[in-house]
Amino acid sequence: MAPERPLPPMLERMWGRERAPRRGPRPRLDLATITAAAIEIADAEGLAGVSMGGVASRVGVAATALYRYVGSKEDLLTSMADAVALDPPEPGGMPWRDYAALWTRAQRDLVLAHPWVLEVTKYAPPLGPRRLLWLDRLLAALAGTGLDDGEKINVASTLTGYALTDAALAHAAGMGFEEHAGAGLEGAADYGELLAEVLDPERYPALSAAVHGGVFRGAEGWADDADFRFGLDLMLDGVEQLIARRTSKGRFGG
Repeated sequence: MAPERPLPPMLERMWGRERAPRRGPRPRLDLATITAAAIEIADAEGLAGVSMGGVASRVGVAATALYRYVGSKEDLLTSMADAVALDPPEPGGMPWRDYAALWTRAQRDLVLAHPWVLEVTKYAPPLGPRRLLWLDRLLAALAGTGLDDGEKINVASTLTGYALTDAALAHAAGMGFEEHAGAGLEGAADYGELLAEVLDPERYPALSAAVHGGVFRGAEGWADDADFRFGLDLMLDGVEQLIARRTSKGRFGG
């Protein structure tokens, strides 16, 4: 039997597997307390405001003492991204499509409530107990669809990516695009007016025609719920078609 792969110290702490020291004074802090303090700072000041020194000051220890519990700022960010997640909605017998829509929207809303998460989770797969609980629940909702485990994981990754992308766009819209290339964009209509100025109809014939046709005119904004649902339905329609193909293949042995 192959030996168990040792977990990195931060994951041991996140999963409650760190061995308690047999000797010495009892630790004054724990990872949950430190992480909660860091989340408070990030919510108030953004991720740029989170420093090991600032977190240490908030929990009442010297910065050097914090490294006894958290090996680095990167480790702290990993813990924050996991701890900020609420419990996922429970499938509770819901049709897979209804649950997937609820699950994706809940992820988007979570990120909008804590936009600094976008800077931490762009490319990182879930490692902590709370984020993996979200993955588990969607896999459970997809049970009986005929998809194999790899396909279910890919569905989860696709929906998560959509939730993060839509949240990023909505957050940027809420900030007024103040730093977006200095363009001062406040919404989709402003974006359309800017494109109308810069697009060459000969090089961008389809896009130019859409812009001049008013595709962005009168839009409510970048975070319109109907737009979010439109994109989500497109993806769920694709999953539905994949399930239908798997079902048909199993039925006829193709």
